[in-house]
Amino acid sequence: MNVHLTGGTALRVFACFAAGYFLSYALRSVNAVIAPELVRDFALSNAQLGSLSSAYFLAFAAMQLPLGVWLDRFGSRRADAVLLLLAALGCVLFATAQGVVMLWIGRALIGAGVAGALMAPLRAFRFWYAPGRQQQLVAWMLVAGTLGALSTTVPVQLAIPSIGWRGVFWIAAGLLLAASTAIWTLLPRGERAGQADPGGATLWLGYRQVFASRYLWRFAAVGILIHGSFASLQSLWAGPWFVTVLGMSAVQSAETLFAFNLVLLAGFLGLSWVAPRIERRGWTVLQVVSVGTALVLAVQVGIGLSGGALAIVLWLALAVLATHFALIQTHVGLSFPEHLTGRAFTAYNLLFFVGIFVSQSLFGWIVDTVRFLVDTEAGAFRLAWMIWVGVEMLALAVLLFWRVPPPPKHAA
Repeated sequence: MNVHLTGGTALRVFACFAAGYFLSYALRSVNAVIAPELVRDFALSNAQLGSLSSAYFLAFAAMQLPLGVWLDRFGSRRADAVLLLLAALGCVLFATAQGVVMLWIGRALIGAGVAGALMAPLRAFRFWYAPGRQQQLVAWMLVAGTLGALSTTVPVQLAIPSIGWRGVFWIAAGLLLAASTAIWTLLPRGERAGQADPGGATLWLGYRQVFASRYLWRFAAVGILIHGSFASLQSLWAGPWFVTVLGMSAVQSAETLFAFNLVLLAGFLGLSWVAPRIERRGWTVLQVVSVGTALVLAVQVGIGLSGGALAIVLWLALAVLATHFALIQTHVGLSFPEHLTGRAFTAYNLLFFVGIFVSQSLFGWIVDTVRFLVDTEAGAFRLAWMIWVGVEMLALAVLLFWRVPPPPKHAA
């Protein structure tokens, strides 16, 4: 029987996990602000910048399958605390890097180390909190993550003149160490770890059931191509878009990113309030995601064609609309039997982060490739954007027209 936490213990558990995810999201997003510094210091092209930033997502994605096994075998507390130490090491390497290769390695270690920052709490929440709280808890975790993204906009821009981008990563290393210690020492030891599926090959074979589910892939199409693209914009390409396409200064870009993430934060807060209410009204996750995704694509088309104040309004609208993607991961993960919880969450997360890696690196390559077709760098960005939106429409078609049932929830 699952034991549901209450009172101060429930709050402490959430706060410890939220601290780790705050740092994970901050480190995911920070390159959008420090990109001009990195380009200047290391003479990076758009493709190199995209590859460097996406190292985080490549390593993050590569960790998802072993992470699912570790979560189901050892539990969320131990897996997350240990991995955050690896992220701290990555920050140290990034802060001391003297070349692009060391930057890439440091960025990859950060991605590997924060690979469990959301998956670990999502798994723990299933066993420690009531079923009716799950979507709210996810929304609140994403609020914590968005606060992390906010911390890397104006605050980082203001800190760079005094401590430099290297100093930012030294501070991040210390905070990751503190978060790891808190998770290890302050969380309960009673989480179910490996009770129903004790280990070895059995744990790995569980992925066969997860990845064989067509229901997973129906939603993963949106997760890979559309949600992943949104995350790559937030964590990197929004900053260069504001500077190159909308003609902002670095300071104005950071301020706009701050506003973007602030609106995203408000959207997640709203989602935590709206999610249980729309469920009570009979709306399914499939219906909400279908409508929300169609609106996201419509706004993206508008962004690709607009400029000035209208463009800013559309970027803020995109932030609000994209919050509905948070419903997918919990819905898909909870569609599988309990003993597959960790692997179901990490399987979807693997696909999502592959989408971020592909879109973040490929978008820069498309911009460089189509540059000869247009007169300006801004025109290359717009053309690349519209090409990518066309690809995203395929994912919406899969979601709408591929009708498959969820897996048996209590299957062995």
